[in-house]
Amino acid sequence: MADSDDATARAVHRRYEGLLMVRTKALKGKGAWYWSHLEPLLLKNSDTGFPKAVKLRCSLCDAVFSASNPSRTASEHLKRGTCPNFNSLSKTPFIPSPVSTSPVSCKRPADDTCGGGGGGGGDSFYDISPLTVMDPSGVYGGSFSSFLPQHQNPQQPVLVLSGGKEDLGALAMLENSVKRLRTPRTSPGVSLNKAQIDSALDFLTDWVFESSGSVSISSLEHPKFKAFLTQVGLPSISSRDFARFRLNSKYQMAKADVHLKITDTMFFQIASNGWKTHNQEHKTMIHMTLNLPNGTSLYRKTLFLSCSVPCSFAEEVLWETVSEICGSTTEKCVGIVADKFEGKTLKNLEDQHPWLVNLPCQFQAFNDLVKDFITNLPLFKKVTQNCKRVAQFFNFESNIRKIFHRYQLQECGYTRLISMGTPETEEIEAMTLFQMVDDILESAPAMQLARLDEAYKMTSMEEDSIARDVSNLIGDSTFWNEVEAVHCLIKLMKNMAEEIETERPLVGQCLPLWEELRDKVKDWCKKFKISEESMENIVSMRFKMNYHPAWAAAFVLDPLYLTRDNTGKYLPPFKRLTTEQEKDVDRLITRLVATEEAHIVLMELMKWRTEGLDEVYARAVQMKEKDPITGKLRTANPQSSRLVWETYLTEFKSLRKVAVRLIFLHATSCGFKSNANFERMMCSYGSCSRGVAEGVKKLVFISARSKLEKRNFCNDDDKNDDDIELFGAVNSDDDLPSEADRSSSL
Repeated sequence: MADSDDATARAVHRRYEGLLMVRTKALKGKGAWYWSHLEPLLLKNSDTGFPKAVKLRCSLCDAVFSASNPSRTASEHLKRGTCPNFNSLSKTPFIPSPVSTSPVSCKRPADDTCGGGGGGGGDSFYDISPLTVMDPSGVYGGSFSSFLPQHQNPQQPVLVLSGGKEDLGALAMLENSVKRLRTPRTSPGVSLNKAQIDSALDFLTDWVFESSGSVSISSLEHPKFKAFLTQVGLPSISSRDFARFRLNSKYQMAKADVHLKITDTMFFQIASNGWKTHNQEHKTMIHMTLNLPNGTSLYRKTLFLSCSVPCSFAEEVLWETVSEICGSTTEKCVGIVADKFEGKTLKNLEDQHPWLVNLPCQFQAFNDLVKDFITNLPLFKKVTQNCKRVAQFFNFESNIRKIFHRYQLQECGYTRLISMGTPETEEIEAMTLFQMVDDILESAPAMQLARLDEAYKMTSMEEDSIARDVSNLIGDSTFWNEVEAVHCLIKLMKNMAEEIETERPLVGQCLPLWEELRDKVKDWCKKFKISEESMENIVSMRFKMNYHPAWAAAFVLDPLYLTRDNTGKYLPPFKRLTTEQEKDVDRLITRLVATEEAHIVLMELMKWRTEGLDEVYARAVQMKEKDPITGKLRTANPQSSRLVWETYLTEFKSLRKVAVRLIFLHATSCGFKSNANFERMMCSYGSCSRGVAEGVKKLVFISARSKLEKRNFCNDDDKNDDDIELFGAVNSDDDLPSEADRSSSL
């Protein structure tokens, strides 16, 4: 057996040496053209060390082949284009390609010298002198023509090398090295197993579907994105697969999850947002979500309305939603919160179904209060009129604008027009007014400098009454005090509204919230010497329009608001209620229980009023912790108020049923905000085919459910503001553009 292995090894070695000899002769011009690209390899047995096989390696792509038939290997691998780096123009080592006939440029940096400089990393090339082109008959006596390809004209000038024919093989090897450096082999991509690929594609699917249309499904076919997937080891993706199979799968999973949570909950509240139109076409989207007792929210559906609707229509839509979810057990829905129709629609539903507690949205109430200020306060009308005059003068008077922008660039670092809305209309929206007074206050130093400019004075002296009036106005301290007063009040209301939208307060927080507002308005009146009586009248009017007896009832039933008296008891804050509000508590509680339990629940309410809650439980409910993001103190366990009634206060058999159904109710309809892409998809819902409409509906459902599940209540369009802040953070003052770049062209 040993003799047989030894004989086999010798035969393999002889085969290897024979191929080496053939290749060496070919490189010298006495063999086949393909040997400049194929190299023999001798493979040895790892155990015995004896040669076991001979292979051929392609020097262009490192592929390995059998050495049994080199000619066939060359034909299949090189001639037929299998090798990615093979140049068909260089099939023979005797005729160099144009690469070698031109100087090879130095690839080193300009400050390095090409040539024999030592040290440093990387390869360096020497400049090759141009090769001499001569008539071969004068050098080799015509014998060189036998080495030319069949299509080559023997009389055509060819290359002549100083070493003669022996240099052709070496030149071919040089060409191969240059090609390999110029066309480096791509490294193999990342290798992922099936589980990793499936997981990655699942994450990608979630991101696309949950983006509310910000990421187009068709963009998955983009060549750059496909190249990215290949680079990270993922297979190419079909947008049709996403829009059909993956969308259906995710939709069914999301729908089943929502259905399961609705089935498990004992009761819920419906939040209906979007009834307030914000455009002249009265096009709006009504989002229906469900608020559960455990603090989570579920998406139900979205309706697209292209016109203003009456109260009866809203009432019908809301009750149909209740019936769709609950079926015959409509008592499972304990209330509705909406951003409109609080005066009639919500009241009618309460009268028809006594167990319902229907609330107006407090976020909308605070926004409406700002409109009340603009409409009813003379200060707002005066400031609006004066600011429009100033803005129009500095924006549209050409000479004045140039002067103003020069000082604006100097003081503010930018130039821009002052926001002012539509000059022709008297009415102005709250945010437009806020932006206008904010711009004027920010540009105040530039206005004062422009007013003192000689060119501005010349304009004022040329009998320009508008220039003189504006000059007198911006020189009057009363004007600036009034502008600042309006700015501060709108900012106060804006901040409180944003906090309401973010925090989504429960119904028990409504009374403290309005008390806080009254205190801040009083401080504002004292600061700017404004009559408190007129402000109190406006605030009280809006309060009465939004007040609901559930505010007072939830406030005294929620253990979160218990106060410690002199005896150490934690008692409900009845002292902070008015006499009428105390009566509201009695009336509401008796309405929410069966008739035969009315006297029992009132007795339990009296017991709750006098005994309150055990100190340990009260302190546990009211325990607070600092929010790691905002730094504000928040309730450590928001669900503890309800859980105390369900598990500890069991002696209040009737009152506890009312308490657990009241204190979890939300006071705002905020929950899901759609962005421009979402609205565009929904607007196309009614004007497209059934298949397209179904796809849009599923995509909207998945996106909305994901946002509510993650408690992401912000609008995706607001992320542009985050990008602006990011750009501002990463660009230091040294990177800011020049004054010429920052100035706007008008």
